[in-house]
Amino acid sequence: MANILVVDDEIGIRELLSEILYDEGHTVEVAENAAQARAARNAGRPDLVLLDIWMPDIDGVSLLKEWSSQGLLTMPVIMMSGHATVDTAVEATRIGAINFLEKPITMQRLLKAVQAALEAGERQGSAPGAPVAHAPGVAASSSSPASSPMSGDPTASVTRRPLTAGADAASAPSPIASGQVALPPHEPVEPDWPTVSLNQPLREARDAFERIYFEFHLTNEQGSMTRVADKTGLERTHLYRKLKQLGIDVQRRARQAGRSQA
Repeated sequence: MANILVVDDEIGIRELLSEILYDEGHTVEVAENAAQARAARNAGRPDLVLLDIWMPDIDGVSLLKEWSSQGLLTMPVIMMSGHATVDTAVEATRIGAINFLEKPITMQRLLKAVQAALEAGERQGSAPGAPVAHAPGVAASSSSPASSPMSGDPTASVTRRPLTAGADAASAPSPIASGQVALPPHEPVEPDWPTVSLNQPLREARDAFERIYFEFHLTNEQGSMTRVADKTGLERTHLYRKLKQLGIDVQRRARQAGRSQA
């Protein structure tokens, strides 16, 4: 769909925003400071930039001014901050930002702002080099914090094994006799699907169960976070947090699912 550049010095925010946008079908690049953002912009015009205001080298407003003065502000830019004032938001939109999102950012507000910005960018796409106009109905604001903050921690990658239906769990020996429980118990599983040992502390056994549980649904739903959220009954932001806590790399799984379908 779109190529989106996420610029933020907090790795947790970069990763979570990337996962959400990737799950929506976008290609995502990340930068942790202004220098990396410049390099990404110079390598090729992104369709949209999500730009944090407070960064360690140069703040986002200064970078926005730089791009505007050099004629490089040819893509929509959404500013983000958890500490900016209304004056800062107004200044950013005056320079050329299309919108301003106050952290913590809910998924609904993020996706709505991204969609509006991309539509505005498409309207300007027929005039190369032209500045991007504000999307109708999208204005800079300092709205109240959302109920689900965009934060998180980096996680390790986990290899996913393919799951095929048709295994007859009833014909297998009872797993309880050997001190292990095969999971999930009421879904078709293949014989080598992981098991949870009962000879470990409760917390570790619960984490192992939840990891297998979400692995199973991610496999069955081919990495679609929307369908997994529906199946497990979790709100998507909470689902992302749970997967990160369990060390499940959503982006890697989505890429694997895409390759398996190719």
